[in-house]
Amino acid sequence: MAETTGAGLPKGFRGAEQGWPELDRIPHPPRRLPLLGDVLGVDRRTPLQDSMRLARELGPIFRRRVLNREFVFLWGAKPAADMADETRFAKHVGLGVANLRPVAGDGLFTAYNHEPNWQLAHDVLAPGFSREAMAGYHTMMLAVAGRLTGHWDRELAAGRTVDVPGDMTRLTLETIARTGFGHDFGSFERDRPHPFVTAMVGTLAHAQRLNSLPMPPVLQRRAARRNAADIAYLDDTVDALVAARRDSGRGEGDLLDRMLETAHPVTGERLSAENVRKQVITFLVAGHETTSGALSFALYYLAEHPEIAARARAEVDRVWGDTPEPGYDQVARLRYLRRVLDESLRLWPTAPAFAREATEDTVLAGEHPMRRGGWALVLTPMLHRDPEVWGEDAERFDPDRFDAKAVRARPPHTFKPFGTGARACVGRQFALHEATLVLGLLLRRYELIPDPGYRLKVTERLTLMPDGLRLGLERRKAPVAAPAAAPGPDAGSAGRCPVRGTDE
Repeated sequence: MAETTGAGLPKGFRGAEQGWPELDRIPHPPRRLPLLGDVLGVDRRTPLQDSMRLARELGPIFRRRVLNREFVFLWGAKPAADMADETRFAKHVGLGVANLRPVAGDGLFTAYNHEPNWQLAHDVLAPGFSREAMAGYHTMMLAVAGRLTGHWDRELAAGRTVDVPGDMTRLTLETIARTGFGHDFGSFERDRPHPFVTAMVGTLAHAQRLNSLPMPPVLQRRAARRNAADIAYLDDTVDALVAARRDSGRGEGDLLDRMLETAHPVTGERLSAENVRKQVITFLVAGHETTSGALSFALYYLAEHPEIAARARAEVDRVWGDTPEPGYDQVARLRYLRRVLDESLRLWPTAPAFAREATEDTVLAGEHPMRRGGWALVLTPMLHRDPEVWGEDAERFDPDRFDAKAVRARPPHTFKPFGTGARACVGRQFALHEATLVLGLLLRRYELIPDPGYRLKVTERLTLMPDGLRLGLERRKAPVAAPAAAPGPDAGSAGRCPVRGTDE
């Protein structure tokens, strides 16, 4: 008998033919090859963008076969809204996410629905993203932003452009590390990315390769050894971080304190040491990788649309005035800048897909029968480009799509950059506050100068990021004070990497 999950469904990959009894009605690309499937004209480095191209050709629901694996994709507003029905559908831990389980185990993002640690961790950690907790993180976000502006000031003084994706990665890693775990990776004091980032990117890229074009194990041995080394580095780093907290006693009531000390309010259960490790890795990876992409895309669009940047900058000046450090409540008042961020997430949601599975036999959107356990992948960038919802100019960058009147006029479940339902991103308010704050600080300090020869290229490693984006800077004619930079690692031992020391 086949091994099953706690939901009574077979473990491992479930092909579309198992869950869609009328699969033949769903279109697939032409020129399907025996054994290989729909591989002509695709690039294993860009599976998401290949799927977007096929979506435009095949319509709001289609299927693809890669070797012996068949997938159903959808992006139409009606079937996507149906998938959001929590009474009939739930999160499906699809192939790409399952490939991250060696890294994150039963962490919040990668847990199967039946695994008890998911609900336990969610209930223990959700108060860590309350308004009161967020207000406490705000000061640390300002301090890390000060390190970014200090770095950009030095690059400007040297006549250099800035590496937007690289610097946003440094910023968001330091922000989640400090606010969540009281740790400083010293990212802005390094010429190269911190080894934690290198290992993280390696594990994401490995999962992407396994997801996009499965290969026989014999051809994966070298990659598997490298991936195992990356996972070991992530584990060692986090184990040392947790051990340092246990040795030093209570921190500042951050996420790590909650993981170590908080019992479930009803059951009294606590997170195991192994699950604490997996949750910390989940937050460090997911808590900075997606936000850095969102900031990078937003800065790209602001640089390419100076009239939009000017309007957002005027709002920042009006709302924040000449205060050197805007307060927590002042960030939420940047309504137009938030629209800029939302429009960037519409076009390029940095977590670009989510999978949903049927919890009962059902019919999707009144048209496609599904068996319990059948699943599909929702292509978020295409859902966000559905012309029936967003208009024929859906490819155009226009923040006014998110003014209050336009939002109220749109059908529900058509904007999903953070997933949907009970398993949607628990840290979304953290990410939105951080990103809005940083964009406001950068806009009131700099004019953003695009490279006229640059054309947006999107790199994929399960998440999305602009590839090779560099911007020129000019200080504004009426400069304002920047947040004070926090001390770097050389100011004392607090910034020392707990595993490898300071010289990596």
